[in-house]
Amino acid sequence: MRPFRHVWLGLLIAGCWMALGAQAVAVEDAARNAAPAATRGQPASAASASAVAHDNEAAATPAGVARDLTLKQMGAYGSIKLRGQDPNGSLNVSVRNDEVVTGAKLHLVYTYSPSLIYSLSHLKVFLNGEVVATLPMDKETAGQTVSRDVALDPRLFTDFNRIGLQMIAHYTLDHCEDPYHSSLWTDISPDTSLTLTTSQIGLPNSLALLPAPFFDRRDNRPLVLPFVLPAHADAPTLRAAGVVSSWFGALAGWRGARFPVANTSPADTHAIVFALPNAMPEGVKIDEIKGPTVIVMPNPASPPESGRKLLVLAGRDTKELQDAVHALVLGQVGMSGDQAIVKSVDLGPERRPYDAPNWAPVDRQVSFKELVTDPGQLEASGFNPPAIRVDVRLPPDLFAWARHSVPLNVHYRYTAPSNYNDSVLNIGVNDQLLRSVRLRPADPSGVERQFNVPLLSGSEARGAEEIRVPALRIGSTNQFQFQFHMDSQKTGLCASAAPDSTRAAVDPDSTIDFSQFVHYTAMPNLAFFATSGFPFTRMADLADTAVVMSDTPDAHEQEAMLTMLGQMGRWSGLPALRMSLVPASAVESVRGRDLLVIGTGTAGELMAKWGKDLPMLIQRSENELSLREPSDRLRSNAPTGRAAMSVNGPTAAFVAFQSPYAKGRSVVALAANTSDRLGDLTDVLGDDARVHEVSGDLAVVRQKIVVGLTVGDTYYVGHLPWYAWLWVHISRYPALMAIAGILAGLFVALTVFWALGRLAARRLER
Repeated sequence: MRPFRHVWLGLLIAGCWMALGAQAVAVEDAARNAAPAATRGQPASAASASAVAHDNEAAATPAGVARDLTLKQMGAYGSIKLRGQDPNGSLNVSVRNDEVVTGAKLHLVYTYSPSLIYSLSHLKVFLNGEVVATLPMDKETAGQTVSRDVALDPRLFTDFNRIGLQMIAHYTLDHCEDPYHSSLWTDISPDTSLTLTTSQIGLPNSLALLPAPFFDRRDNRPLVLPFVLPAHADAPTLRAAGVVSSWFGALAGWRGARFPVANTSPADTHAIVFALPNAMPEGVKIDEIKGPTVIVMPNPASPPESGRKLLVLAGRDTKELQDAVHALVLGQVGMSGDQAIVKSVDLGPERRPYDAPNWAPVDRQVSFKELVTDPGQLEASGFNPPAIRVDVRLPPDLFAWARHSVPLNVHYRYTAPSNYNDSVLNIGVNDQLLRSVRLRPADPSGVERQFNVPLLSGSEARGAEEIRVPALRIGSTNQFQFQFHMDSQKTGLCASAAPDSTRAAVDPDSTIDFSQFVHYTAMPNLAFFATSGFPFTRMADLADTAVVMSDTPDAHEQEAMLTMLGQMGRWSGLPALRMSLVPASAVESVRGRDLLVIGTGTAGELMAKWGKDLPMLIQRSENELSLREPSDRLRSNAPTGRAAMSVNGPTAAFVAFQSPYAKGRSVVALAANTSDRLGDLTDVLGDDARVHEVSGDLAVVRQKIVVGLTVGDTYYVGHLPWYAWLWVHISRYPALMAIAGILAGLFVALTVFWALGRLAARRLER
C-alpha cells in the first residue's frame, strides 16, 4: 500500500501547486531547493532561483512581440549601486494601453562582494511589491560578473510597473553588525535588460482615447507613425499634415518621431489619413464628407483582430481639411465617439516671441515648480540617493554682456544628522560642480525648533544657498543636479541610525533668474538649429517660418518635411499652427519670413538661383563648396574661393545663410543629391550622440560622419542697447579697443582737470 500512498500524496501535492499558481510556487521552490543548473553561461554551481521558472517558460512560450529594454530605458543613470545602508534599487516599466504582457524575463547582470556570509546573503527581486525571485549569493562567483535570468509573472503587470531589487547581505554573525560596512555592496550592471513580450488588444473606435493608440505616453520607444497622403498632395494638404506631425512630435518629446509617407493604408500598423472627396486612399470608405471631419476607424489593411486604427482627417476642400487638423490639435480633449464634425475653430491670439512651453521664461524669475511636472521629482530618500535633476531649456540667443553669472537661489530640506559629519549637498550644472554644501545638524533652540517636523527617526533641517552660475556654463539645454549624501551617524560600535530613515528635498520655490540677459547672437549657427530649432522656434507656433518644398515633392521629401516639423514640435512643445508651406515656385510670397528649404528638384534649383556665395551647392552629380584658409578665419569671414566637383556617391548637408530677401532673416536648407538621402539629415537630428557635431553654417553628413564648417558670412539677429552694441563691436578689433581706452582716459583726465580748475578758480575769487 505504501507505493499507492506515495502516488495519492503526489497527486494531492500537484493539485495544490496548480491551485496556488504553478509559476509563483516554482520560483519560490527554486529559491529553496533548485538543483545546480547552468544558465546563459553561468557556472553549474551558481544555481539561480529562476531555474524552475525557466523550465516553465520553455514548456509554454508566450505568444506576442518581444522587445528588450535597457537599464537606461528603465530609468537608471549608469549602474545601480546597492549598499548596506542603501540596499534598494528600482526600475520603471510602462505598458501601452493597447498591449497586454504575455511574458517577461529580467536578465540581471551584477557583481557582489566577496566578503559576505553567503548562507545569509541573497538578492530579492520584486514586481509591483510582490517577491518574484530570491537569488542566492554563492561563494564560487563572488566578486565576478554574474548573469541570471528571472521570469516575471505577466499577470502582475499593469500600466505602470516597478521592478525592485533588494540586497540582503551580512558579513558577520556578530549582533553588532555595522550596516555601513564597506563589504556590503552589490553593483547592477548597465548590461541588465528586460525582455518584454506583449500581444495587441483591440481598443474601441473612440476619439476620447486620443492621442492613443497613435501615440501612447507609456511607450518609451521612438514614435514611428505613417501618414497616408494623396498621390499628388498640394501645398495646403502638406501643410495640414505638417501641423499634425508637429503635434505628435511635441507629444513624443524626448522619444523622437518619424513619419513615413504612403499613398495607401499600411498593413498592421496605426496610421494618419488625409482624405478629400477626390483623393480618398484605397480601402478607406467615408459615406459622405459633411464638413471638417475627424474619424477613428479600423485599418482595413490589417486583420480585424490586430486592433490597428486609422485616424482620418477629412474635408470637402483643403480649407476644411486644415480646420479639421486645427480642431484635432487644439480640441481633441472635447471629442468623443468615433466621429466629430467641426463647426468652427479659432487659433486664438498671436503668441509672443520666446514663449515656447518647453523653454524656461527669460523675462522674469523662474521657480523650480515651473520646471518639473511633479513636485516628487524634487525629493530623494536614502543615504546616497540618485541626484535630483532639473532640466532647463533656454533660447540659444541669450547674450550675457552686462552680467556674467546667473543667480540661483536654492532652498532645501533634509533629515538632519545628530551631529556634524560628512553629510553634504553637491550642486552642479551640466555635470560640472558649482558648490558643495556641508549639511549641518538641526538647531535645537530658537524659532526654527517651532517649525521642525519629525521626518521618521530624524529632525528636519532647512538650508538656503545663493549661487552665481557662470554664464559660460549655461547653454540652450541644461540640467541642474542636486546630489545629497547623508553620512553615517554612528556613535559607537553597536549604535547607528536606522536604515532608510533619511529624506531630502529641494524646495519647489527655489528660483533661477535669466532676466538680465538680452537676445542677441551671431548667425548662421547650425548648432542652434540642431539642438533647439532656432531661429524658427523663436515663435513657438512657427508664425515667422515658411517651409519651402519642391513643386512636386516625392515621398522621401514629404517624410523629411513631416519629420522636421515633428522635431520643431519636440523643441518648442507646440504644434506649428501658424507655419506657412509653399512650393519653390512661390517662394516670393514668403520673402519676409525665415525659410526652411527641404528637398531636391526645384528646391535645389532655388538654391542655385540664389547665387554662388552660398556655403555649398548640391546637385545630382556635382557639388560646389566654398573654401577657406585656416588662418583666414581670424581676419575675415569671407571665403577664399570655390571648388566644384563631380561625385557619384551620396551627399547630404545642412546649409545655413542669411535670407536673400530680408536682412536679419535666416535660411536653413536640407539639401541632398538624391531625395532618399534626406533621411540621413533627419536621423542626425534624432541622434543624441551625433547632433552636437552639427555646427557652423555648413554640416556635411557622409554616412555616420558629420563635419561642421564655417565658410560663409556672419550676420547678427536680436537687439542690444546702443552702448552695449558699441562695446561689443569695438571689442572685435584690438586696435580700436586700445584707441577707445586712450580716448576714455583722456576724457576722464580732461574732465578731472576741468573740475579741479573750476574749484581753484572759486577759491581764488573768495
